[in-house]
Amino acid sequence: MKNNIRVQRAIKNITQAELADLIQVSRQTINTIESGKYVPSTVLALKMARVFDKPVGEIFELEDGD
Repeated sequence: MKNNIRVQRAIKNITQAELADLIQVSRQTINTIESGKYVPSTVLALKMARVFDKPVGEIFELEDGD
């Protein structure tokens, strides 16, 4: 699964730590999601979508083989 969380954070001008605080996870969780090492739960994906005011499909995208 691909994501553009880093881009969305840059647009909103927030750090990993700030995003983590907003959705109540650790900064490390944001880091692992951004790097594609961890696929977030539906709840976390929806919380991120709310922070960025975007549909989940604009933040996360399935890759071939997912």
